[in-house]
Amino acid sequence: MSRESFIPVFAHRGASAYTLENTLKAFEKALELGADGIELDIQLSKEGIPVVYHDPQLSRLVGINKHVNECTIEELVSFKLGKPWRRLFSTNKIPTFDVVLAWANSQQLPLNIELKSTILDNKSALIQMLQGLTLPVGSHFSSFHYELLEIVKQYKPDYETALIATKKLKWDLLSDYKAIDSVHMHKRYYKPRYLEACVASNKACRFYAIDGDETFLLNPHPSVIGWITDFPDKVIAKQQR
Repeated sequence: MSRESFIPVFAHRGASAYTLENTLKAFEKALELGADGIELDIQLSKEGIPVVYHDPQLSRLVGINKHVNECTIEELVSFKLGKPWRRLFSTNKIPTFDVVLAWANSQQLPLNIELKSTILDNKSALIQMLQGLTLPVGSHFSSFHYELLEIVKQYKPDYETALIATKKLKWDLLSDYKAIDSVHMHKRYYKPRYLEACVASNKACRFYAIDGDETFLLNPHPSVIGWITDFPDKVIAKQQR
């Protein structure tokens, strides 16, 4: 059976089980392992320039007690990334979104672009990012913040938008979320109630935190259009059994 017949596998922050998350090395490793797409996170610099980094704070991977949006782009791209005992010798840096986008377009590798919390304080920067934006076919935006997805739909109505589910999501009112096309859920939500809510509201769904051992990978629900995983090779192998 060809890979085209399987549900697409998105590498979470790149192949983050094998190399440092949200770096060009992680994205290149995901491509090497056969991932169908890349999940990445967008924060904003002090000037409002999109960078690829997960946390709003820089402490975990940079080791300084500052927020991403307190730093200039010049500062952000100069920081060495890594765990404390490896950071000193690291060659990994925070990439700008423009650099990653150019690479993804050259490979025609779809992106799952998660819009993070710093964008809430600078929505005009999101609008500027969307203007003239060209993404690889199959790309989409996701966020915990519905208001950011509303902006995406306003300025780029043809791009898919996905709301990341939390405990606060009102599943019975899912059809009222007009600005989204799909829902992204932790695998613990892979239950009839949530799957049926997606079907009833005409929303597709993707699941994250997939590790390749889940039995539902072999016979997925029809509403599922993607898996998001740190282990793209393992999920691909499971689907090929």
